[in-house]
Amino acid sequence: MMTLEEAIQTQGFSSARSKAVVHLMYTAYQLKSGISLVLKDYALTPEQYNVLRILKGSHPSALCNRDIASRTIERNANIPRIVDRLEIKKLVKRNTSPQDRRETLISLTAAGINLLNAASAALQQHEPDIMPLSEADADSLNQLLAKMLTA
Repeated sequence: MMTLEEAIQTQGFSSARSKAVVHLMYTAYQLKSGISLVLKDYALTPEQYNVLRILKGSHPSALCNRDIASRTIERNANIPRIVDRLEIKKLVKRNTSPQDRRETLISLTAAGINLLNAASAALQQHEPDIMPLSEADADSLNQLLAKMLTA
């Protein structure tokens, strides 16, 4: 198993915090790459998968772009463009809001639900490869990450 220093070919870090920041960035990239590889079989990007997942969480209610954007993992994701691509694939549909004709509401189609379920099952099957930690270690990591977010 390769160390972080070997992977990024560096001699060291100025502090444990500096190393932790780089380690998190490197690990996040590796995780996203593993997820992307699985989602490729479903012609989805991680961002598209995230939008489908968000829409399923509110299903059968529809959401506007603003509501989807507020729930995404990557805050600078271009939600209208992602929704455009999902609509072309017939995974989501757009409707004008009955309360405000200026607002467009996005909802999952049956095809979107089916694809999301299949992709989610594949990700769950590959979870041990993507996240090779025991449940106890994953729980400890979750606690540390939560501590970072609330600090």
